[in-house]
Amino acid sequence: MSYERTVILPVDADAAFALVTEPERLRRWQTVACRVDLTVGGGFRFTMGPGHQASGTFTEIEPGRRLVFTWGWEGSDAVPPGDSTVFITLEPLAQGTAVTLRHEGLNAEQSAGHAEGWNHFLDRLARFAETGQAVADEWNATPEPENAIQSAEAALTALQLALYHLTAEDATRPTPCEDFNVSELLDHLAGNLAGIGSALGAQLSDAPELAPEPRIANLAQAALEALNVRGLAGEIDLGFAVLPAPVVAGILNLELLVHGWDLAQATGQDYAVDPGLADYVLGIAQGTVGAAQRESGSFGPQTVVAESAGSLDRLVAFTGRVPSGA
Repeated sequence: MSYERTVILPVDADAAFALVTEPERLRRWQTVACRVDLTVGGGFRFTMGPGHQASGTFTEIEPGRRLVFTWGWEGSDAVPPGDSTVFITLEPLAQGTAVTLRHEGLNAEQSAGHAEGWNHFLDRLARFAETGQAVADEWNATPEPENAIQSAEAALTALQLALYHLTAEDATRPTPCEDFNVSELLDHLAGNLAGIGSALGAQLSDAPELAPEPRIANLAQAALEALNVRGLAGEIDLGFAVLPAPVVAGILNLELLVHGWDLAQATGQDYAVDPGLADYVLGIAQGTVGAAQRESGSFGPQTVVAESAGSLDRLVAFTGRVPSGA
């Protein structure tokens, strides 16, 4: 069995090829996070949604014309990595480029399931190519995270949209973090992600010359992949302290979700977060942030909010911020 569909994109073949191969563009329509080694024999790893990772190997690459790669799901017995093959061909047209995706090596049930997924993402690809605007993917809503890694991946989806809309003029705007403007908060976030990723064994380095979204997204992807591989057992040496792995995962959640809120507030953006995710991260915060963390200045005193306050407002209030509606 196989799945096949063609969409027409209003861009030339080189731009269409970039949309299906470059991480910064893949994050606009398909992935939460991604790692791509675009060479024959090189691998990729896509977080298609929180808790759902696909990976494989590129077998054919013809820029602007054709891309072939193996495909499968990490942790799956039915379609493990390398168990099926995706073919993408690009044909120039007067009105743009025809992009045809064919997925082979699936049985009938698997083909039906993958058809639902590919239709969803190809619709998003076509919309992004037409509008140039990245929008939240409803499939990334995570009302009941299974663990702190999945919730961190969900937090990353919200953060990345806030980062995507930052402009150069935003750099000096003040943020709810009293010590940081937007540029300084980005440096702080990048430094913490790089430090955690390095402690987890990821090979990464900060690239402050990049735009905010790819800079932070690349660091977060590496840290989260390393944490996923390592798991939540045991302890992790962060250099300044040895902490239980779940605590480190909790720190990642707070860095991604709360600093995303900080950046959105600083730049007048909406910040859409599933209430279930905010409640989950609040539970993490309540087990992580104590008097010592507040006394050190890492978190301010908890802000009092109404009992009717929403989940996200209660989370940011717990971390010492003043919710917008308070």
